[in-house]
Amino acid sequence: MVSDTGLAIAFAVLCWWFSTGVILWLDRLPPSTFRWSLGAWTLLLALSFWGVDVSMRQESVFNAYLGFTSVIIMWGWHELAFLTGIITGPRKVPLQAGATGVRRFIQSLQVVLHHELVLLLNFAMLWWMQMGQANHIAICTFALLWCMRVSAKLNLFFGVRQSGSEYLPAHLSYLASYFPSRWITPWFLLSISLSIVTWLWLVHHAQLASVAVTTNLVLLAALLGLAIVEHVVMLMPWTLEKIWGWAIASKSPTTMVNAPMRSE
Repeated sequence: MVSDTGLAIAFAVLCWWFSTGVILWLDRLPPSTFRWSLGAWTLLLALSFWGVDVSMRQESVFNAYLGFTSVIIMWGWHELAFLTGIITGPRKVPLQAGATGVRRFIQSLQVVLHHELVLLLNFAMLWWMQMGQANHIAICTFALLWCMRVSAKLNLFFGVRQSGSEYLPAHLSYLASYFPSRWITPWFLLSISLSIVTWLWLVHHAQLASVAVTTNLVLLAALLGLAIVEHVVMLMPWTLEKIWGWAIASKSPTTMVNAPMRSE
């Protein structure tokens, strides 16, 4: 059991690290390559839906890994679409000077609206595919990534110490104006507390379940743990080069903000 748990944790970390690195690398290529990159990843997206469909049919260790990996690939498509600027929102200019309150929220939503709608459409498709199926690892993985994405976006909206704006690519540089710099906000304390409670719940139930279900829960717990770490990094200066140096070693000016698995 210990070795199986360790393998699941290592697999989740590797998926997170490698998929993030690949997206970072693709986003640093010349803009003329973006549509080719997204086109190639669209083929992977189609395969990921097939993998999700297979994984949902039965609970097993194999299907746990298949469903989890398929959703990581699926999520990578969404992140690449956003970070290359192909699917973002109707507003592509900086925050209006002096905008506060409701006006600031609406403008902030407009810069990511199209991407958020595509994510919701994807979730609806997974929900439809899940009906009557036994294994829930795929839809739970997607839901976890989406929830932590919303949490990270709200933290950026309310303000964090390290927004990562210095890593924004040139085509998304206007986003920096939407990231106020603050130390710790009530939303950060609430979001990190809820995340930790959920992580503890997953760990507890992973110790009580069957091997197949345990693999599902360990993969989800590992992914949530990484998301919690990414939230904590918002409070401290920690450069991407420390984790993904191989992906961002280029001196290209089109560097980007934050890790795609956190999804800004």
